[in-house]
Order: sequence, then C-alpha cells, then structure tokens
Amino acid sequence: MSTMRTAAPHELIGAAKRITEREMSVYAERTKGSQAATDRARKVMPAGVPSSFQAYDPWPVVVKHAAGAHMVDVDDNTYIDYDMGFGALFAGHMHPAVRAAVEEQLDHGTLYVTPCELNAEVGELLADRYGLPMWRPTNSGTEATMDAIRLARGVTGREKIVKVEGGYHGHHDEVMISNKPSLADAGPADAPHSVPQSDGITAGTIADVIVIPFNDPDALDRALSNHDVACFIVEPVMENIGICLPDPGYLEAVREITERHGTLLIFDEVKTGITAGYGGATTQLGVQPDLICLAKSIGGGFPVGAFGGKAEYMDLITTGQVLHLGTYNGNPLVMAAVKATLTEACTRPVVEETVARNHRLVDACQTVIDRAGIPAHTVRFGAKGCITWSADPVRNYRDYKATDFDLAFAQWIHGINRGVLLPPGLDEQWLISVMHDEHDAMRYADVFAEFVDEITA
Repeated sequence: MSTMRTAAPHELIGAAKRITEREMSVYAERTKGSQAATDRARKVMPAGVPSSFQAYDPWPVVVKHAAGAHMVDVDDNTYIDYDMGFGALFAGHMHPAVRAAVEEQLDHGTLYVTPCELNAEVGELLADRYGLPMWRPTNSGTEATMDAIRLARGVTGREKIVKVEGGYHGHHDEVMISNKPSLADAGPADAPHSVPQSDGITAGTIADVIVIPFNDPDALDRALSNHDVACFIVEPVMENIGICLPDPGYLEAVREITERHGTLLIFDEVKTGITAGYGGATTQLGVQPDLICLAKSIGGGFPVGAFGGKAEYMDLITTGQVLHLGTYNGNPLVMAAVKATLTEACTRPVVEETVARNHRLVDACQTVIDRAGIPAHTVRFGAKGCITWSADPVRNYRDYKATDFDLAFAQWIHGINRGVLLPPGLDEQWLISVMHDEHDAMRYADVFAEFVDEITA
C-alpha cells in the first residue's frame, strides 16, 4: 500500500522537466573536461564519437579509467558503472582472471592468422553452455548476426528474412530495418512497415525484410506462409526497448511455426547469452533455436562474437557452400580472454550469485515504486534489470513507444550527476557485473529513491 500521496501524471511530468533543466546545468558544470575532449574529437570524427550510439546531448562523459564496477571521467568524477559497455562487461572492467590470461598470451603473440589450440577450447566451452555443437568466432555481434543470416539463406535457398519491430541486431543493412521507427512511418501495429534506420540501405534490401510485432505468433505465421523466408532472427528477450519478456508460450510457438514453414530460427543472444544466467536465455527459457549469435560479455571486455548451430547447417561452411571469413577471427589474444571469462570469471556459482544480487536490487526499486504509487514498474532477466515508466508491462515496440520518456530522461540525468552511469538511450537496461559488490549494486536503488522522493514531493 502506498505510504505517499500519489501525484497526478501531469504533476510528475512537470517535476521531471524541472529536474531535467536543473540537472542539465549541473552536468554541464561538472563535465567541462568531457566537453573539451568532445569538441576536440568533433574536428576529426563525426559527432566526436567512434560509434553513433555514444553521442548524446549536450556531450558524452569522456572516460580515462575503469576498474571493477567503477569508471572515472576526465573531470575526475567517479561513477558506478551500470551500463557496463552496453552489456559487454558482465565480467567487470578488467577482471583479474581475464587480465592474467591476456597478459600471459601477450608473451606468445596477438595474431597468427592460422589456428591456435584456444580455438577448439573456446568452441568446446560454447557447445557445452549453449547445447549446439558447431561454432565459428567473429569480431562482434554485428558480424555474428550477419554471418548467421547468410548461413540461413545458404541452407534454405531463400532470400527473405523476418525480424521484430524494435529489435536491434547490429549495423549491417539487413537488420537496420525498423529498429526504432517513428510511428508516423511504422504502419499498422499488427503488420508493421519495413522502415530503414539509415540512408544508404537499398530498396532491394528493405523489400527482403519482413517486420512483425514481438509476442504475436499469428503475425509470424502469416509472414512465413509464402515459404520464401530463410530465417526469423529474434532476441528471445528483447533488450533494445528496456527489457521486454516473451509471453508464456510465445517462444514455443515460434519454434513450432518456423519448423513447420522450413524457416531457420536464429536467437540473437548477443545481450542475453551470458548475462541471462548460465547457458543464456536458450537454457533459461527452454527453447532451442537452429542458430545462436553471441558477443559482448563472452569476451570479458575484448571485441569478440560467435555464432553456433546444428551440425547439418554449420557443415555448409565446412564444404565451402557458405563462406565465413575474417583476419581477426579467433585471434589468440581474444580467445584467451573468452576462455578466462567462461571458465574463471563467470562460472556457474558466480553467475548465480550475481543474478541473485541483481534480483535484490530490482526488488528494492520495485518497493520504491510501490510505496510512491508512481506509474512505473521493474523488469528483470538474469543479471539485468530496468525501470519502465508505464503502469503496464511492455510486450512490444508500440507499448514501449507509449512509455513516458520525460520521466525516463529526468531519472537518467539525475542519476549520472550522482555517480550512477546508465546508458543514455532510455531504452537500455542496467547490468550488475560479477565485480559489483552489494553496495555498488544497491546504490542504484538509493539514488532512484531520491529521484522518486523529489518528483512526488
């Protein structure tokens, strides 16, 4: 039962806008060094950042040091990092085991462009965790999804693919469709238009991508009915719009529908593959796809990806029918980091302990919400959590677009000025790494409580 007067929605939004105005001024004052560094970078780099996701107003925090669960910017502000590299640092910043493995490998070389024994060792570890026998390493999640889609097309002889509206699968052309479309362009909710995220994507590519809503098996069945779709690529738990969980039975229906239509099912587990719990979402949710894409946290902070699948599909790479190439694929330095991450930093007991710590954080945040009676709720999956600014669960992209972005932005800017570093996109989630202790984790709940106290005062 609420112990505080429940503020009307217009009162909350008004308070949020006042907080945003004040905190933007605070941010500008405390991050002058980041401003100067960004201004310098803008002279030689578009938007002053190496990836457009890193650009936000008025300028991004520019970091000079990171260790464990903490980062320090060029103005010497210290943050507890809940972003953790957009989910790439489940092992934390420079986990001792990862560092030791990489330092040892440096004595033996960083790039061979011929196989090393670590390739097989990592393949065996991935096969054991995810239940699929054959693997190939890549250098990023984008490469993993790109290569998995090409393989699916080779297996089926079909060209079209299906993806979910609001789903992000990297930055190759086929998947840069309807990632975050404006509702003015997006079309009907049950049959979304295919909207390119960027200029430079050909009309032919757009025509080959069918977009459907998440949690709608009937829409998938319709999309596959012409039997011309090579694959359905989907995050088993969407993590591009906060955290959007599958409805009970949805993934089971997806598995049945894709098999019936001869379409390969690709799980994009780039974000969930290690943070969801031991064995990823595939193991936690009990539905096995034909191909799995991994990246981010499997590398312990080093650039790596991988895709794996059933032997009869991966054998098309063996025969050369489908090519998979890359100079840096499986380089020994990164393979050493992956092995240490999987066998030392993120073992089953450590993962379970970290997931439990995140659940305590989520519970604490939900208690704040319940006491205040505000239109928000928490969502959790494994070691990740988020606060979604709506009273009702988000089941798809259209639900996400109906959440309150004014409140979300105010919470973000309020938090960053108090040492709580979260992704700036308002649609991401926090990650509790294996190097967050109890104090590090629960600090988020304390700052969130301060924010709620102010907007409801």
